[in-house]
Formats: sequence, C-alpha cells, structure tokens
Amino acid sequence: MDGHDELARRFEAHRGQLHAVAYRMLGSLSEAEDAVQETWLRLGRVDAGAVENLTGWLRTVVSRVCLDMLRSRAARREEFVGQRIPDPVGEADDADDPAQEALLVDSVGLALLVVLDTLSPAERLAFVLHDMFAVPFEEIAPVVGRSRVAAKKLASRARLKVRGTPVVSGAELDRHRHVVDAFLTAARGGDLGALLAVLDPDVVRRADPAAVPAGTATEVRGARAVAEETVLLRERARHAALALVDGTVGLVVAPRGRLLIALTLTVDGERITAYEVIADPVRLRRLDLAVLDK
Repeated sequence: MDGHDELARRFEAHRGQLHAVAYRMLGSLSEAEDAVQETWLRLGRVDAGAVENLTGWLRTVVSRVCLDMLRSRAARREEFVGQRIPDPVGEADDADDPAQEALLVDSVGLALLVVLDTLSPAERLAFVLHDMFAVPFEEIAPVVGRSRVAAKKLASRARLKVRGTPVVSGAELDRHRHVVDAFLTAARGGDLGALLAVLDPDVVRRADPAAVPAGTATEVRGARAVAEETVLLRERARHAALALVDGTVGLVVAPRGRLLIALTLTVDGERITAYEVIADPVRLRRLDLAVLDK
C-alpha cells in the first residue's frame, strides 16, 4: 500500500465522525458532504506524516470549513430579508439522499436543528463541538479565533438560546404540551374526530398568505372548518415538531430541518382556542425559538 492509499485509509476511518460534526453544524446532508470532501482535499496539501494528532487536525479543519460556510450562508440570508417563500410546504431539494437525511434529522432532532440555525456561526460551532461532541474549549478557541474564556461564553450563550425561557409555569407548560401534542398527533393521522376533540368550538386559525394554498382564506373560524382544513393539509404535519415559540408551546414545520412555518397556539383548558401560522421570512426571523425540554 502506497502513501496515498494509506492516507485515504486513515481518512476514511474518520469520515463518519467528521460527517457527524459537519451535519450538526450545517444542518444539510449535501453541505456536510462538501465540508468533509474539502477537508480531504486540504489533508492532501499538507505533510500528513508531520501531523501528530490526525483526529484533532481533521476535526479542526472540518470545523473551520463549516464555520466559513455558515458565515457565507448568513451573509446570503441578509440579501433575502423580506422576500416571501414561494412554496412554504415544499420539500427542500438540496439533499442527494432524502431517506438518509430524514434519518439524520431524526437522530439530531428537528426542533434542535431549527434552533441551531438561529445561532450565530461562532455560537453554533462552539455549542456543537463542546455540548454535542465534548471537544475541549482549548481546541475550540483557535477555530473561532477567540480566547478559551470567550469560546466558553459563546457555548454558554448558545446553550441559553437552545434551552429558551418559558413564559408560563412548569405545570402550565406541561398542560400546553399535552394539548399541542394531541393536536399534532391528530393532524399527522388526519383524524378528524381527534382534531375536533382538541379544538375549541370557536377556534380561530389565522395565517400568513404564504402559509396556505392559493385561494385559501387567511382566517378560518370554527372547529369543523379548521379541522377539515388540517386534514387536507396533513402532509405538512410529517415535518412538524413541538418547540418553544416565544416562550410557549408551539410547532415548527421544517422539512429536513429547514424552517418554513411556525405555529403559535393559544390553549385554554384542554383545548386550542386560536393559532397562527407564520411563514413570512421576516416574521419567522423575529420569533424566539428554543427546544422544548422533555
């Protein structure tokens, strides 16, 4: 086996871990694969024999590649502020293998992927490396170009954002979670009876125009009308998950982890009295999203 084959063998032994890191940083299967491939190319440009800790070197390089990609993504986002989503419930099309990406989303958690996307690039990197892969801050600091103390603060700030702060008591939060979860379960199953059981008779559903099919009213009143519409649109429930939205239990709809819709719900007793479907990019960006602790 020549030197190139041996280097390729050593790299392949680390590929799985590198891909896991890259996916959690980027939230995209295709982008994660690009980051891993770029890491391999950079390895080919150095004297691998002089690298004492190949595991640490590869992790540092893939992290820097991901950080550059996140910063580029953040810059591109600013160019689209205020533009509407043409198809708010369409599938993301950037993945080469939808089935594999679905498994990755499940393994990380759809809501967590959505919340990670609200962090700054440096916060996301520090949180992912430290809290998800137990990388010491001494190794994270040079990647983000900060001191160890500053890198630790980045991860701490990100952790607070990921966890969020409920605006209701623990008992009330649990009750709301139970009601919203029942609504989501019924929506996924297209169960009209279960939807009617969890919706207040006078429930009001409001929505951004981009959140509903063309020709659909932006406001619908009454449990029967709202339930029947929910059954018709049950496909989007496959991509939904409970999350903390502005401090209360809500829903995020995010095919392959890409946020397209958020629902804010009003719960009274054991029923939903109103909810709003938000799809406007500017409004979505203003929401305070966090993971709902189990």
